[in-house]
Amino acid sequence: MQKIMIGDIDIDVVRKVIKNVHLSVYPPLGRVRISVPFRMDLDTIRVFAISKLNWIKKHQHKILSQEREAPKEYITRESHCYLGRRYLLKVIEHSASPNVAIKHETMEMYIRPNTCVGKRQAILDEWYRQRMKEIVPGLIAQYENAMKVQVSEFGIKK
Repeated sequence: MQKIMIGDIDIDVVRKVIKNVHLSVYPPLGRVRISVPFRMDLDTIRVFAISKLNWIKKHQHKILSQEREAPKEYITRESHCYLGRRYLLKVIEHSASPNVAIKHETMEMYIRPNTCVGKRQAILDEWYRQRMKEIVPGLIAQYENAMKVQVSEFGIKK
């Protein structure tokens, strides 16, 4: 992928088998990408980008001014998602090993007293990872047949 600089704006140039030029600005940081036909030379792309500079800046400003979700604190009544549904987190302190369970509309996190935010996040991340390890094999089997491929292994990164 090529890059061009227009002022202080970095633009990724992606060459594709297309007829028209496509200009996009992506959240969360306002990254700019321009998709162009293979036949288009870099000077023409640069002129096009310069002609759209006001549009780019307007959209970057719009994206950067949008309110983003605050970092999670892993406290009771905080909203968390699982399989496309929102659950309210309920933090329960107890002396046994940490655990997470879904009960009706809540996601219950059982932790030891005085567990820090980083450890709470690690507990929930590990729970999500374990759920993926349970769900993904079934999806692989389903799509192996549909796509006529064979998956030899899969992994879930930390």
